[in-house]
Amino acid sequence: MSAATPIAELAADRTAEGVFAVARKERLRTRSGAPYLALELVDPTGRLDARVWDDVELIDRRFEEGDAVRVLGRVERFRDRLQLEVRALERADVEAATLVPTSRRDLDELDGFLEFLASEIHHAGLRTVVDRFFADAALRDRLRRLPATPAGHHGYAGGLLEHTVNVATLCRETASVHPRLRSDLLAAAALLHDVGRTRELDRGPLSLPTREGTLLGHVHLGLRLIEERATALDVDTRAELLHAIAVHHDLRDARTAEAAVLYHANQLDAVAATRPVDDPGEQR
Repeated sequence: MSAATPIAELAADRTAEGVFAVARKERLRTRSGAPYLALELVDPTGRLDARVWDDVELIDRRFEEGDAVRVLGRVERFRDRLQLEVRALERADVEAATLVPTSRRDLDELDGFLEFLASEIHHAGLRTVVDRFFADAALRDRLRRLPATPAGHHGYAGGLLEHTVNVATLCRETASVHPRLRSDLLAAAALLHDVGRTRELDRGPLSLPTREGTLLGHVHLGLRLIEERATALDVDTRAELLHAIAVHHDLRDARTAEAAVLYHANQLDAVAATRPVDDPGEQR
């Protein structure tokens, strides 16, 4: 048996073998109607799309979403991304939890930043809402354990905490150079903008979407959580907090400056975390 190759070391136009966890498994059909499997594989070094074109029925029965598998295949480049064409797959006797990517930043340090950012909120009502969330031990544990997105930016354990701190920090700095912004509203919205992920993701060691999360999504779930814990907040402030979080993926619907800033901070952190950076040593 050949040595396993980590995702980060895979290269196009080569045969590779590796042990991965299955973060996504979908049974689809080609335009001609032939069945195939679309997979997303993960290991501690990254994520990789994979396809099973042959022996679909046989291979499909061998594993489930969330399992650890050993895969042999050919690495190809498809739409500027690497993709593994699976030739053989079998379940691996490995704990899937050991194959989950993790944050490179210290989670205790990020927790400290989170509490510092919350402590700077002076509006009594907003501070109370934020404190109700951060006093919830189960929620704090999920922030440290879950990714920010299941298959995108900060897609590793602890990514949700890291992304939350990053977005809140960007919003804090923006408010410091633009004092017309309501800094407390912006800070509270930033700290809570992805709290719905704690309901959307939580199934198994790979933090796969729950049924509720699949149907409703993290924005809707987050708004519901905030409404439950913000009953004492005055009506106008609650509406502005909910609005900023509701549109943090849709700039066109932003009706306040704080909502627009939150949108841009969220996008900036996502892009900075995922867009490839050229090596200055390779530039001519």
